[in-house]
Amino acid sequence: MDIKHENTDTLNAVVKVDINKDDYQAKVDKILKDYKKSANIPGFRKGHVPLGLIKKQYGKAVLVDEVNKLLQDALNKYITEEKLDILGNPLPKQQDDFDWNNDTYQFEFELGLTPEFDIDLKPKKAIKHYKIEADKEMIDNQIKSIQKQYGKLVSHNEVKEGFLVQGKFLNEAEEIDHETTLKPEDLKSKKDQKLLIGAKVKDSITFTTKGLFKDTADLAKHLGIEEDKAKDLKTEVNFEISEINEEILAELNEELYNKIYPTTEIKTEKDFRDKIKEDAESQLEQQSDQQLLNDVSEYLIENVEFDLPSDFLKKWLRVSGEEELTEEQAKEEFEKSEKGLRFQLIENKIIKDNNLKVTIDEIKDTTKERIKMQMAQFGQADMPEDQLESLAQSILQKEEEAKKISDQVMNDKLLNFYKNNVNLKVKTVNYEKFIDEVYK
Repeated sequence: MDIKHENTDTLNAVVKVDINKDDYQAKVDKILKDYKKSANIPGFRKGHVPLGLIKKQYGKAVLVDEVNKLLQDALNKYITEEKLDILGNPLPKQQDDFDWNNDTYQFEFELGLTPEFDIDLKPKKAIKHYKIEADKEMIDNQIKSIQKQYGKLVSHNEVKEGFLVQGKFLNEAEEIDHETTLKPEDLKSKKDQKLLIGAKVKDSITFTTKGLFKDTADLAKHLGIEEDKAKDLKTEVNFEISEINEEILAELNEELYNKIYPTTEIKTEKDFRDKIKEDAESQLEQQSDQQLLNDVSEYLIENVEFDLPSDFLKKWLRVSGEEELTEEQAKEEFEKSEKGLRFQLIENKIIKDNNLKVTIDEIKDTTKERIKMQMAQFGQADMPEDQLESLAQSILQKEEEAKKISDQVMNDKLLNFYKNNVNLKVKTVNYEKFIDEVYK
């Protein structure tokens, strides 16, 4: 057998494989002899079928099968040994004069080669790396939310400002029949607020939908209808009151602090606020880091230039699926996947050039940390090591879960690499400013 390849250009190559009779004949003969021993052919006893008849019936099929096996094994081994960095899979070239009746065969395969390129991680204009601070308003809102959660409701018979009013909006013609809870100040106009304040359980109040709430989304939510319908809705609705409650907030004291942070000693409101700020900024850092990954990825895709073996990839996409695509379909598929392919090549090069590797121990440690975090939510902060080990092994036996965790570990390594090597400019903002800059 003889295998060699020739680059047609920097992105494409052809591999030629010559197979002669000595490469396959012994294997073919052995298989046919085995067939002879077990073949059931009418007119012959089992094991006594003439070998010539076996060859006539099965010889061509066995030959084709064995040559194809030999060909694939040799091709894969050659690509590995020659360290050919290819995209997709080798594509066999059409050979109109190919004849299985010959003793020697030549096969040709097209290859798409991975492009060579350089990566500049020091853009002239630095990429923003947001540091999101939990400001006073965010901390105040979080504390108010905690006080509500651990507070209590006191039932009343008459609505006052700030009370929670549970009831049902009704309009038979518009098919509105929806229970909701609101406060008088949720209503947009003072006039409507006054209609609600002083009302009692079982009272029914008639409102006009236009301008009832501050925006269309609120109207849709409280009436239980789609926003498109709520936008132009102008009708009367009855609000039947079923329950009135006063919300009593939990006091800020050591008892509350210990409920929220049972493993941390917090005695003062300042300590409580500091802890909330620390936890909030830890969560916000995850959003900041994800945005950094997005921004670095966009920079790399837009600024790292290289050509792809586009014609080869379109041809490969056309024939590689379960159903063959048309040329137009393959072109569309290539255009949809090109950006992702380019980024994958860039990311793989960064990983390879900088020797970023994920070890089994790192995957296991990350799995254990995830388990600890989940168990802590149920009050089991100190799980024994043997239980942790057993749970981690159980999770990692599932191939899909193991891959997810491995990908996350690599993602973290890439993030740290970017933080240390990309030209970044840290910008400190509050969460509202972050959302405004990133998403608007």
